[in-house]
Parts: sequence; C-alpha cells; structure tokens
Amino acid sequence: MFQKLVITFLFILVTLNCFSQHPAVLNTAVSPFNDGEVSLSNSGIKHREELDISFLNAQEPDRLLHNFRLTAGLPSTAKPLGGWEAPGIGLRGHFVGHYLSAVSHLVEKYHQPELTSKLKYMIDELYKCQKAFGNGYLSAFPDKDFKTLETKFTGVWAPYYTYQKIMQAMLDVYIHTQNKKAYEILLGMASYVDKRMAALPKETQERMMYTVEANPQNEMGAMNEVLYKLYAISKDPKHLALAKIFDPQWFFNPLLQNRDILSGLHSNTHLVLVNGFSEGYNTTGDIRYREAATNFWEILMKGHAYVNGSSSGPRPNATTKTSLTAEHWGEPGHLFTLSKEIAESCVSHNTQKLTSSLFTWTADAKYADAYMNMFYNAVLPAQSNSTGAFIYHLPLGSPRNKKYLKENDYACCTGSCAEAFAQLNTRIYYHNDSALYVNLYVPSKVEWKRKNISLEQKGELPKDSLVNFMVKTKKSTGFSLKLFIPSWAQGTEVYLNKKKLSVNAEAGSYLNLNRTWKDNDEVELIFHYGFQVKQMPDSPQVISISYGPALLAFETENEVILKGGASDLLKNLSVLDHNNNTFQLKNFKKNYTLRPLYDVDAQSYGVYATLRDF
Repeated sequence: MFQKLVITFLFILVTLNCFSQHPAVLNTAVSPFNDGEVSLSNSGIKHREELDISFLNAQEPDRLLHNFRLTAGLPSTAKPLGGWEAPGIGLRGHFVGHYLSAVSHLVEKYHQPELTSKLKYMIDELYKCQKAFGNGYLSAFPDKDFKTLETKFTGVWAPYYTYQKIMQAMLDVYIHTQNKKAYEILLGMASYVDKRMAALPKETQERMMYTVEANPQNEMGAMNEVLYKLYAISKDPKHLALAKIFDPQWFFNPLLQNRDILSGLHSNTHLVLVNGFSEGYNTTGDIRYREAATNFWEILMKGHAYVNGSSSGPRPNATTKTSLTAEHWGEPGHLFTLSKEIAESCVSHNTQKLTSSLFTWTADAKYADAYMNMFYNAVLPAQSNSTGAFIYHLPLGSPRNKKYLKENDYACCTGSCAEAFAQLNTRIYYHNDSALYVNLYVPSKVEWKRKNISLEQKGELPKDSLVNFMVKTKKSTGFSLKLFIPSWAQGTEVYLNKKKLSVNAEAGSYLNLNRTWKDNDEVELIFHYGFQVKQMPDSPQVISISYGPALLAFETENEVILKGGASDLLKNLSVLDHNNNTFQLKNFKKNYTLRPLYDVDAQSYGVYATLRDF
C-alpha cells in the first residue's frame, strides 16, 4: 500500500512539474498589423523606404541567380556579383535570401509590376535549380560544405547561416505573395536538413551548434526560427522536432536561469537564436522560451547595450582580427572601449525584432520605449539619407565616420538593412480586440479592417513635436486609442477635436482614449522636448546628449573632451537652427554644433564625449 502511495505521489509530482514548465497556452497582448494594412505617407521615413526600393530595383535577377545555377549544374552567362556574393565565397547566396524577403514585403504593399515580375521569375528559376539537385537541396554553395561542418565543425563559412536565409526567403514569399512554388521549395529544403540531421548522432549535432569561439565558422543563423514558423503553417511534427534540434541547450539553459553568459560570444550568431526562442513560444506556447527570451533582453539592455540600444564591439579575449574591435559582446557593463567598429547593423535590426516580439506578449511600454530609441538612433543612422547606402557598424566615439558599404560589397548588413528598410511601415501600430496602439510617430495610415475604421497620422517627429491623428469611420465605433508617451517627453499636451484634455499623459506609459469615435474625430499630441545628458554606466565621465527622441552627434574632426558636469552642459545647450535641425553647446570658450545622429552622412562626428576637470 505504502509503495503504491509513493508511486502515485511521484507521478503527480512529475506531472505537475511538466505542466509548470511546459504550459501550452500562448498568452499575447497585442498583434502588429499586416504589411498591406499600414501605408507610409510622404515624409523623411518614406524617403528612406524609397531609397531602399531603388537599391532593390537595381538588382539584376540573373546576376543574383548566377551562383545558384552554376552550383546546380545549370548554365549561366550572367556577370557574377562581387563581395560576399562572389563565386568561391562561403556565404554566397545569403544576400539573395534577404533580397527575396525584402521584395516580398514590398510586393504585398505596393504590387509594383517590376518587382512582382522579378520575384516570380526568381522563384521559378530557383525551383528549377532545386529540381536539378533532385534531393530538396537549394543553395549557391555545394552541399559538401555541410559534410565539412559535420566532421570538422569548422573550415567552412557558416553554411546553415546562408541556407536559413534562403529558407526564410521562401517562407516570406509564400506568406506575403501566396506563391505556392516558394512553399514547395521550402518544404524540400527542410526535408533535406531533416535527412542530414537524422544521420548524425546527438553529440555531433550539439558539437556543431557549440558556437563559443570568436567569429564562429559554424554560425547556425536563425534555423530554429524559420523551422518554428514553418511548423506553425505545416503542422508537420517533423518540422517541430527539427526546430528543437537547432535550440542549443548550452545557450538556452543559462538564459532560462537568468545568467549572463554573453561575454565573448559573437553577437549576431546568438541574438538570432533568441529570436528563434521567441518564435518557439509563439508556436508551442512553451513558457520556457518566453522566459529565456525575456531574460536575454534584460541582460542585453542592462549590461551590453549602448545609449541607442545597439550592442556588439571588441571581444574581451581577442583571438581574431575582427574580434579585436567588433561583433562580440564584452563583460557586463564594460562599454567604454569605443572602437571604430561597434554596434553592428545586423545586431540592431535583430534586437528590434526581439523587442517587438516581447511587446506583443505584454504591451509593456518599456519595450515601445526601447524600440523607438533604436528606430531613430540605431536603425535610421545605418542608412545614408542621400544615397541609400548602408553601414556595417555605427561607431559612437569621437571622432568617427560612417563607412558606407559599396554597392558590390553584399556584406551581411547590406542584406539585413535592405530588409529592415523595406519594412519601415511595420510595428508602428498594434491592436487587440478592443484597442489600437500607436508606438511610433511616423506619417502613415492604418486600416483596421475588423473595426471598419482607419487612422491617419501626420507630423514631422522628431523635428517637430506636433502629431495629428484623424479617425475615418462610416459609423460610430467604440475602441481604445492607446497613444505611447515616450520616456523622453517632458510634458505632453493632448487635444481632442481642438479641445485640450485634462489628462495625465505620464512619460513612459500609454495615454488611453477610450470612447465612441465618429468620422473625422481628430486627436493632437504636442510633446515637450528637452535636452538630456546620459552617462555611460561603467564610465560616468563618458556622456551622450539627446534632444527629445534624437541622439545628438557633435560635428567634429577631433576627440570631444568637455569641462564640467552634466548640469553645466544642460545650462549651455540650445537649439541653434530649428529648420536645419542643429543644436549648440557652449563649453570652455568653445562652441560645438550638434545634429541628430540619423542626419549625419559623410561628415566626421562624435556621439560619446568625455568630461574632464581642468
């Protein structure tokens, strides 16, 4: 009898433990609107998108397809691409994946005949390449690279990283344009990976995904993310099992325990894995994925992020040329080594993506605040406002210059930036059944089809502090309009149909306007701007200056060393020219001109400055 009681007790204990760790209930607070539901209006942000579209339109499909055709044994007379897409380069094909993903978003939004035709042509031709391989494989590099990875764990340049970009492209093309051939290609690619993994012992799989060295050649990319997304569509248990193989437990478990193990790790290799964990939660409801992703974000922001939310830089133990200056996380809180190659653009874009995921789960204003900060001060500065060229790194010391990638570089950040600037209309608005959230103040229009209403937004934030909203509806409709009040706002005025409201628009929260809305109802926000001086956590004498949402950069060809404390700086900062978006700091008989970092183009600049007593 006693033995039966013990067995029963243990069974209940194990069952409760399983449920406590794996509740299959997905709890989300809000969802973003689809690409086709949000359109950008004429503005500086729309201009950025147009520059990106011009770059994507300039790409020649046959040149993009060249390496795929040759690898598949098919003829090609096209001129090969250069840089990271050149024949013989291990990552060849990665930019093609980014290109197809970016174009799929644009085709859904604008249905441009030229891009639509190019997209269909490329999918048709890649389908032929896959059929030529005959085993589901599709890539611009030969599959022998995978054999090298499985036996030597190095000696090749991240084949899964590139393979995943192509898989993600096929998924995006299918989701955004309903191209069934793209989905068929994706299924074949997944099947190929499944067969390779099935032939490997678990120990070999784990060793392949142990990416602790500097610039790991076995970088896996976001294989877990794309496979979780595929499973959400296919419902094929094989896809779920395969996705879990690409969740490295050596990295996942410490994050679940809220331990900071980031020091020395290659930033983008591991950040995309966390985006995979977040997709694991979205797909399965397993709360552990949510906890690991949330813990990672807190660890990253508190101990490894610069003032603009970006991260990556020198590796504490530099063992490669790159790791001396770039692409890795350092010791928690140690950010003062401001090399010329910090804040990789890929890292910024993927951090944005994770931040958005966390917001959908919680609708917590702190994620909206972080997202806005990165939008203006890490993402927009990654593109030249005059040429549309992208940067690999965003240096924040002084003096510094943005090093723009050449048209034929096709580095990783060329691809991730091309994608990011094709999606500038996303993550402005979110919704649930009863509320519409406004997280970014970007001239645009959102169609909330379920409510049969639209909301049009006008303004020139951050240059101008006034934002206007107009509700359009055929009949009176009740819902909550939740307007994000950023932490930088030093007071906010709110007007409804030209009448000032007596409301508490608290910074770092949402203003909730819950009412029955009528056609042409109008809301206006006026944000009060001010200067802010922020200290680097590990080096209080190193500071940055912001005005409203904009991180400011000194126009300088020299190191910026200032006299006094933060309060002295605030007394001597002023707007120099509102129309030209310039500011002035008077310090120790010198006048400094500053401008928003996103407005810096070819000129020499500095963001972080050093305070010294003389």
